[in-house]
Amino acid sequence: MHPNPAFRHDDRALLEALVDEIGFGMVFAGTPDGPRVAHTALLSTGDGAVQFHLARGNALARWLDGATALVVVNGPDAYVSPRYSGNLAQVPTWNYVAVELEGRVRRMDSDGLTALLRDLAQRNEARIEGEAWTMDDVPEDHTRYLLGQIIGFELEVLAWRPTFKLSQNKSEADRKAIASALQAAGSPALAELMLRLAP
Repeated sequence: MHPNPAFRHDDRALLEALVDEIGFGMVFAGTPDGPRVAHTALLSTGDGAVQFHLARGNALARWLDGATALVVVNGPDAYVSPRYSGNLAQVPTWNYVAVELEGRVRRMDSDGLTALLRDLAQRNEARIEGEAWTMDDVPEDHTRYLLGQIIGFELEVLAWRPTFKLSQNKSEADRKAIASALQAAGSPALAELMLRLAP
């Protein structure tokens, strides 16, 4: 999390929506073998928890149950040139959105894992045109085999640490100029967040 309090955003609904919209992140934890990270699809439960699954052979899988872990979700980001605002006495920087979620992890039972996979598929299939794929499309014996290859987890979020670094430390004129330049440079999502969320 960036140390500048100007880059905080404490709207919990916005943070939940970001996790839901992006739906992918990194899980970090310490293990006896050293620090490890796993990249995984995420599902926000909407009540302060995040669910995910890992391959049974993942370096984190056997250590997570009962551990404290950190989930990081990265939103849009982009390089910001001093040329964007016309103030060449500034230095380059990077604008970005990220949310860190720290909490206790518990292993899910097989029913919870199945529900997680169904919910993940339903949520993401709804974003694609055409008839949705469901787990019912997979033969039952193959589904059982695949479920045996992964482990489901739920992290109870005890701390939300967001960073919305959107040039809040710049003047309004500079922010608008930077947002316009980012839009033109192919970063419309970040530009939109700058215009909507920065004071």
